[in-house]
Amino acid sequence: MSGVIYPFNGKTLLLTGAAGTIGQAIARRFYACGANCVLTDLDLGAVTAFARTLDPNLNRILTLKQDTTQSGDADRVMSEATRAFGGIDMLVTSAGLYRDALVAEMTDAQWQQTIAINLDGVFYTCRAAIPHMREGGAIVNIASLAGHRGSHAHAHYAAAKGGVVVFSRSLAVELAPKIRVNSIAPGLIDGPMVQNLLQLTGDKFIQATPMKRLGTADEVAGAIAFLCSDDAAFITGESLQVNGGLYIT
Repeated sequence: MSGVIYPFNGKTLLLTGAAGTIGQAIARRFYACGANCVLTDLDLGAVTAFARTLDPNLNRILTLKQDTTQSGDADRVMSEATRAFGGIDMLVTSAGLYRDALVAEMTDAQWQQTIAINLDGVFYTCRAAIPHMREGGAIVNIASLAGHRGSHAHAHYAAAKGGVVVFSRSLAVELAPKIRVNSIAPGLIDGPMVQNLLQLTGDKFIQATPMKRLGTADEVAGAIAFLCSDDAAFITGESLQVNGGLYIT
């Protein structure tokens, strides 16, 4: 891990989807910055095993199982986080699902599952967090390049991520000035999801990216840490693109 170490000592992060590639990078960055970390994932075993690589005794980390499609799970993890650390200062929603399906062939179940994980889960988690967040807190919801430009064979995913962008902007207005809310829109970030895509498409997306490479999960984590820091104290309602220039707004 490299990059700026922000002074998050004494602050608490709640992170969903913490067992994923980007989720792990976020947890590493915030833990290195001194934050207490509440890490949630559907796979409790995986997230706990990862957490012990950072903090073997789990002194500053609490791991919890969370199905983001269930509103009751969101309420429960917020209560447990507050019980452990007294409240939440930073919330990052990283849980997501990315599956291929053309609209003409997409089933109701595929649409509903993708929307439930990628959009409903963000709503449930943010709503549950609001009463537990301390003044001066920050929320960063992970959207996607697809939510801005669309994506072939991923209309359900793109629709959900576009919803995350607009939901975050609306929430920013509702929670200001107490809590800032932004979203982040990663492009092609190296990891299993993108490697599977590149096997099908070759390097055409990399060639279309001005930076001529994939992004890294740590670069996404660094951008999120910035948005949660005091350096971003006057930034709210924005969607930060982290895509190497593949999509320029």
